[in-house]
Amino acid sequence: MVEMLFKKQKKYINYFFDNIDREKTKNILDELLKCRGNIVFTGVGKSGIIANKLAMTMSSLGSKSFYLSPLGALHGDIGLLSKDDIIIFLSRSGNTKELIDLVPFIKKKGLKIISFLSNINSELERLSDLYIYLPIKKEICPFNLAPTTSAAVQLIFGDILIVSLMQKKKFTLEDYYNNHPSGNIGKMLIKVEEVMLKEEKIPLCYEEDMLVDVIDVLSLKRCGCLLVIDRERNLKGIFTDGDLRRSIEKDKRGFLYKKMKELMTKNPRCISKDKLTIDAINEMEKDKNRLITVLAVVEEKKVIGIIRMHDILQRSVI
Repeated sequence: MVEMLFKKQKKYINYFFDNIDREKTKNILDELLKCRGNIVFTGVGKSGIIANKLAMTMSSLGSKSFYLSPLGALHGDIGLLSKDDIIIFLSRSGNTKELIDLVPFIKKKGLKIISFLSNINSELERLSDLYIYLPIKKEICPFNLAPTTSAAVQLIFGDILIVSLMQKKKFTLEDYYNNHPSGNIGKMLIKVEEVMLKEEKIPLCYEEDMLVDVIDVLSLKRCGCLLVIDRERNLKGIFTDGDLRRSIEKDKRGFLYKKMKELMTKNPRCISKDKLTIDAINEMEKDKNRLITVLAVVEEKKVIGIIRMHDILQRSVI
């Protein structure tokens, strides 16, 4: 039974993708791009739930948006609207009484009405400035009554419009972080500068140092590595716990008296302080055959900090 429903829903969703009007979609996107006010979503029942979700997604991705209850609008909340706004009606039938009752008052305020409909030749189609038919072959509900497939395509279409709008407005990852200061998403988008270890906490040594003279730094700083620099603080290499083990294996007696430039890994991966912590994670995991857990933070090749995977993950769950 479940397998059959999966196949049916896939078939019905594909029907939507095969038949959606691309030209009308572009026209609606162009209209939304011109909006100087809020993009307001409204709907009744399941369509109202989808409308609310789309409004929240849109507002988080760079466009001013909110959900307006049709009942609340008719009892005073219509005062939230201005002539610079656009209102989007979501209705499967296109004949939803609460939305039709709202239309004259919306028009009196001078707003443009855009409707997402799944019924041809409906009343809202006639009353809207712009509309688009969201084609559905059938609901997966066995009675073809409960808004199942129709609600899914409302969500799909709305999300596609929102992401298109986001891209057109050149909404950046940093903008996304600024809109999500809390939660795991926001915490993974913190700048490297906010998490990195600085100043005396950085495990530093020079190229000419012998390991015996700096091995205590490797232990005390608890970063699992030493950043090897020259006298101008330029990053020259890295020496890790793994390098220490390999040095012992190669030369059990003499390894302590070798210079760091002989033991270090040259051209280590690094990152700038203005990058996001998610960028740091991606850099650490870039080479699947050689995963690392620390990165030097540099500015014009000079070491200004170090960032550890441990600190990023700890910050993300606080």
